[in-house]
Amino acid sequence: MINIALIPGDGIGPEVIEQAKKVLSAISRKYNVEFNYTEVLLGGVALDKTGVPLPEETVEVCKQSDAVLLGAVGGEKWDNLPGHLRPEAGLLGIRKALEVFANLRPAILFPQLKEASTLKPEVLGDGLNIMVVRELTGDVYFGEKKREGEGKDMKAWDTMIYSVAEVERIARKAFEIARGRNKKLTSVDKANVLESSRLWRETVCKVAEEYPDVELNHMYVDNAAMQLIRNPKQFDVIVTSNMFGDILSDEASMLTGSLGMLPSASLGEGSLGLYEPVHGSAPDIAGQDKANPIATIMSAAMMLRYSLNMEEGAADIERAITKVLDEGYRTADIMQPGMTLVGTEKMGDLIAEYVLSSEE
Repeated sequence: MINIALIPGDGIGPEVIEQAKKVLSAISRKYNVEFNYTEVLLGGVALDKTGVPLPEETVEVCKQSDAVLLGAVGGEKWDNLPGHLRPEAGLLGIRKALEVFANLRPAILFPQLKEASTLKPEVLGDGLNIMVVRELTGDVYFGEKKREGEGKDMKAWDTMIYSVAEVERIARKAFEIARGRNKKLTSVDKANVLESSRLWRETVCKVAEEYPDVELNHMYVDNAAMQLIRNPKQFDVIVTSNMFGDILSDEASMLTGSLGMLPSASLGEGSLGLYEPVHGSAPDIAGQDKANPIATIMSAAMMLRYSLNMEEGAADIERAITKVLDEGYRTADIMQPGMTLVGTEKMGDLIAEYVLSSEE
């Protein structure tokens, strides 16, 4: 039996998690494996029910599971709370508790969705497949934060901090991924201005000596943001810090046409991983059967691949998604003229059906 902790979360989270479960049920039937789910609270819903964004019970259940699948966290309802009580604090907390440090965010442009991208077809070529490897547990998100003074004299600051050990482990993870792909790695920093970035670059260069077969180049973050739009095909694997990775992975995702298509995996040293869609909680469309569940379903596929050693099951899900798109089914966010508009539930049904009907 495989134990999976489910965190439906806020907004559209519960809806998209339900579709992922539907697809995993198809995998369960096909491969005769049993998934045991335990639902736990995190984020705004946890705040409302327990007074904290990350209950201790959630941490314990997640640590005892084989993998964790999360829907979405946050919403305007909780935006004015103090930082430590905001839903996002729960997300940062669970990442820290599970000791995940590498966030893998693939930006894949499906050929069927080329028209949904805002970039010209000649820039996109025959599609894109960029992997952004983002460091997750350091940087300005976890450094010291403080306010002092009053009125117009009030000041606030956040500390951007990295240790050599933190940079080494994320660099190694990125080099390993690059070695398994096209042996090309771009490290993104701001070493012309930031001391933490200078340490980052020095450390990445040292780790590079262990991977002579991988081509390494460096790019400042402002240039990288521009190059992703100007010539995205130059990138294969990008490794960068927590904040820069947060921004660049969202930018890379829009090259693909929709945040609703993009999964992510957060990994540590062992096999336990945290899997979640890149998109937010989208409270404006929650409960309306409009959310695109594909990112969450693809996150479940990444879970099968990276935590559960079920490569065939992951490939089945990816083939099923491709088939659904080939047949012209689209949720509202990726809708194009001449295609068939379907809701969250129907998209989940179709993908689950195609998983079971695939011959491989």
